[in-house]
Amino acid sequence: MTIRTILVDDEPLAIQGLELRLQAHDDVEIIEKCANGREAIRAIKTHKPDLVFLDIQMPGFDGFSVVQGLMEVEPPLFVFVTAYSDHALKAFEAQATDYLMKPVDEARLADTLDRVRQRLAEKRGVEEVDRLREVLAEVAPESVDELGGSDEQVSANRFEKLINIKDRGQIFRVDVDTIERIDAAGDYMCIYTGDNTLILRETMKDLEKRLDPRRFQRVHRSTIVNLDLVKEVKPHTNGECFLVLGSGAQVKVSRSYRDVVARFVH
Repeated sequence: MTIRTILVDDEPLAIQGLELRLQAHDDVEIIEKCANGREAIRAIKTHKPDLVFLDIQMPGFDGFSVVQGLMEVEPPLFVFVTAYSDHALKAFEAQATDYLMKPVDEARLADTLDRVRQRLAEKRGVEEVDRLREVLAEVAPESVDELGGSDEQVSANRFEKLINIKDRGQIFRVDVDTIERIDAAGDYMCIYTGDNTLILRETMKDLEKRLDPRRFQRVHRSTIVNLDLVKEVKPHTNGECFLVLGSGAQVKVSRSYRDVVARFVH
């Protein structure tokens, strides 16, 4: 798998240094180098790369403006590269794959590329299954159902495995497996991980799209629960019940969501 890559930096020496470090990774193909944000937007729209290493501080269009300028197209993966650590929070808010400090450390770069490879493999796996289903739907409709299991397995990769949460001036990288429950408070979400509580500025509707529905289910109008961490189901009156979670917390399941509990009693 070749990672088609564009480098963007207004400092030629910075591009040369990054290019030199990337030579150690045979699967990285540098297809374009850009000196400013406007060049980067044109190159990304033209070449449709897999990955872009993007400097933040550039005259005119900075790195964040480049991301904003690509909202109408399917974006590549972005890794921000900068000399200023105070941009880290905004970089993760822009859904960057990673954030590297100049001068780029070789071991840190290798870790970043491992993360990039994983994300690209997941994305391409989903695309392959979708293409195969489209072809089979035309030439052998009866075979489409046979892909159900594989499609389900690959589809799981569409959902987040890590969520970046900005809280109290820090970025917390939360493994979704550790999330026990989520409570809504307007446009804010309270994320409970058993030993910690974090505040995420996002609507419940948007957050639900990022989580695997086979594991994370709404059990109340304002509560999502990780079903893998349910330890006990306690019946209550009027068709309601309580779920006892690993931390000992109890979450009430309203009658309109009682079908969620059915999987525990059958």
